[in-house]
Amino acid sequence: MNHASPHTARQVHEHEHEHDSGDHSEILDLDADVLAEHIASITAWLPVGSGPRRIVDLGCGTGAGSLALLDRFPGAEVTAVDVSAAHLHRLQEKAAGAAGRLRIVRADLDATAWPDLGAPELVWASASMHHMSDPDRALRQVHDLLAPGGLFAVVELAGFPRFLPAGAPDEAPGLEERCHSALDRHHAEQVPHRGADWGTKLTEAGFTVEGERTIAVDIGPPHTDAVGRYALSSLRRLRGSAAPALTAEDLAALDRLLDTDSPYSVLRRTDLNVRTERTVWAARRT
Repeated sequence: MNHASPHTARQVHEHEHEHDSGDHSEILDLDADVLAEHIASITAWLPVGSGPRRIVDLGCGTGAGSLALLDRFPGAEVTAVDVSAAHLHRLQEKAAGAAGRLRIVRADLDATAWPDLGAPELVWASASMHHMSDPDRALRQVHDLLAPGGLFAVVELAGFPRFLPAGAPDEAPGLEERCHSALDRHHAEQVPHRGADWGTKLTEAGFTVEGERTIAVDIGPPHTDAVGRYALSSLRRLRGSAAPALTAEDLAALDRLLDTDSPYSVLRRTDLNVRTERTVWAARRT
């Protein structure tokens, strides 16, 4: 969940929520754990032929995409780029067994000039493009970065996943949807490129869009402990943006869900399921 100032998908959360960067790393790791099968299905779908040798992961966060790509393409080397030193450190820890195939680059992707990232055959950007301050410029930079014939995979999220049934919790039915509505208003102001027409933008940047696919996620119940922790971390993060728009009653109900010592804690619910969508565009530099 993986959910940026005007830098990368991960950067807004560092600027807005510097106090909980550890929690953000946790939610990215849980997103990778819970949705591993769906991430793998996206990498398997990419029209890459015999497979790339050089890959760049832009806005890599704690490395869900980088690790999936290392697994999908065992002959490839991956350059993982992000602005967050904490996230890159976490990725290095998780990828210790693939250290010889992983290069870490800390960089601000909103900078006019990017560091030398080579000439990759595949560039992957998951939940990062819509957080760029000038995504059209970034798309052109990716086009120029790619080797001729190379592929650019843009993965965008439908937003924070949903976890609760429609009638939950009992004292505030529909609470989660009200939180999402508040978050959508927040994002409309702070992240104006969310929901952009990426197919058109890719074409305008000189790419040939070869495929588009939307993957619907609906996991459980029953669910694993990781889903419960994913729901807890996600709802905590949702509270940070939605709280000013919630009524006192809604906020109290949300806090009961977030109180891990409470009998009403989200960790104690058996009716959770993970619902979200991810769309991927595969675009060729011709």
